[in-house]
Amino acid sequence: GEAFDKTAKLMGLPYPGGPSIEQAAKTGDVGKYDFPRPLKGREGADFSFSGLKTAVLQKAREFGVEKLPQEAIADIAASFQQAVCDVLADRCANAMARFCRDTKTSQPTLVVAGGVAANQAVRSRLTALCEQHSFSFIAPPTRLCTDNGAMIAWAGIERFRLGLTDPLSIAPLARWPLEDL
Repeated sequence: GEAFDKTAKLMGLPYPGGPSIEQAAKTGDVGKYDFPRPLKGREGADFSFSGLKTAVLQKAREFGVEKLPQEAIADIAASFQQAVCDVLADRCANAMARFCRDTKTSQPTLVVAGGVAANQAVRSRLTALCEQHSFSFIAPPTRLCTDNGAMIAWAGIERFRLGLTDPLSIAPLARWPLEDL
């Protein structure tokens, strides 16, 4: 989400960036700019979009204008969104393979949540990935994918519906020291 927000801001699009990028990308050419796919092809499931954000910034600066032309915004947004989808699919595929190797379950599931889960290109790409690897795909309704606070509340509702509750015996701490975990 942070990558979408920062990318939208540098192109002059409104906050939140996810919906703005997605809307702009609808008329753009996903292949116009070959942005980097950070960590794609490497082991593990870590991901970072800092190199991608930098590449978008450099591309925007190449235009040498205060306000990017609408066509450039659309093409940058589409190319950026495609790069994000490629990275997420790669990183999730690695995580799914590791999960299947380390866990024995008859119905593996990939859950996507948070603001980025509202992005239709991301959903479509991860749904196809799940079908390819025989995983179920779960994402909240897009209207609930506005921020992580809503996602936490939704998860709590689902747990409560299943009868899963926890005692309230732990005192909250604003900062939990890592050495205590």
